Amino acid sequence: MRSAEELDLADPLSNLREQFDLPADKIYLDGNSLGALSKGVKQALAQTVDKEWGTDLIESWNSHDWIDAPERVGNKIAALIGAYEGEVLCCDNLSINLFKCLAAGLEIQAPKTRILVEATHFPTDNYMAQGLSALLGEERCSVEAVAVCDLMTTDFSDVAILSLSHVDYKTGELRNLPSITAQAQQAGALVIWDLAHSAGVIDVDLNNHNVDMAVGCTYKFLNAGPGAPGYLFIAKRHQQARNSLPGWMGHADRFAFEADYRPADSIRRFLTGTQSVLALSAAEAALSLFDRTSIGQIRTKSLALSDYFLSELNKHSATKPISVLTPRDLSSRGSQVSLKLDHAFSVSQALIARGVIVDFREPDIVRFGFSPLYTRFDDCHRAVITLADILDTGAYLDSQFNLRKTVT
Repeated sequence: MRSAEELDLADPLSNLREQFDLPADKIYLDGNSLGALSKGVKQALAQTVDKEWGTDLIESWNSHDWIDAPERVGNKIAALIGAYEGEVLCCDNLSINLFKCLAAGLEIQAPKTRILVEATHFPTDNYMAQGLSALLGEERCSVEAVAVCDLMTTDFSDVAILSLSHVDYKTGELRNLPSITAQAQQAGALVIWDLAHSAGVIDVDLNNHNVDMAVGCTYKFLNAGPGAPGYLFIAKRHQQARNSLPGWMGHADRFAFEADYRPADSIRRFLTGTQSVLALSAAEAALSLFDRTSIGQIRTKSLALSDYFLSELNKHSATKPISVLTPRDLSSRGSQVSLKLDHAFSVSQALIARGVIVDFREPDIVRFGFSPLYTRFDDCHRAVITLADILDTGAYLDSQFNLRKTVT
């Protein structure tokens, strides 16, 4: 395999790194948790605060089209996930959007009441399903967990909804979206995908695979910033379903201020209240960087980065025996490598102390995320060298690396 320097020189996306404000003393491999700040986002926020809000004030709802930002930004996301214009809203957060989709899905699927969720789903996804069941009652909404490995033998005939993640947040395993979707739908189930760890790094291609609904967030690989809005995708064939959280922004005539709710005749009916203009401004600017490349190029680099990282692990006696949870098979790999380690938390903290920013997931996982818009092969090379030294010397055993903060 070529050296990191050679690979970086040949990288067609290398110029995009210049669009980000990355600290020179850090190797940032945590974009699967929080994407880096781009210069365009900083400029957009300054424009929104100083000019649009500061000078133009409330007129900006019209003059700067704040009012249509959820749909406008949603259309940018649609282009990345294989959806049509008018099928994606950027709003609220992933959890709330999933609740909306689950409730709408149950209405579409009546009289079926059974929701299947994956057992290893990111917890909030299952909390939302459990919350809906608690609200409606078991007789109207029952929730059952199933292992992803058992899906191909699952009987979906009495299932209303299947809810699962495209990429496993702990292991980085990429699920077979086309096959799972087709199998569930053939038996009459509606499928909702969580794209949190795939949008922006994988060609999701929702409409070509006839996906019903999907949700995601913009603060990971889409780089829209901490607490950035989520999004929901609802295929046009399902958009007459009812929004379980109706609010004035989803009304057919928002400024008529009618006493009773009339839903908009479009994806906009799934809006609830007034959205954060600042957050949407940041998201719109962050998404504009994707206009300079293609998901195909991004996916190619993502896999090359993780392949290179894995090959580097095999070069050091301290890292060669590490258990790799992420699939070696390229078709089953997301944009991260997850390592199972003894003292995983302490190792992650020792890495961070040396400027290699990764994250830890219970009980024993260290995740290395690869964001092709700014991650370099040299970042992977130096991260593995640092990891090998920490394991070799036992530096992670220092008691300071076992102190837990609120966020891990």
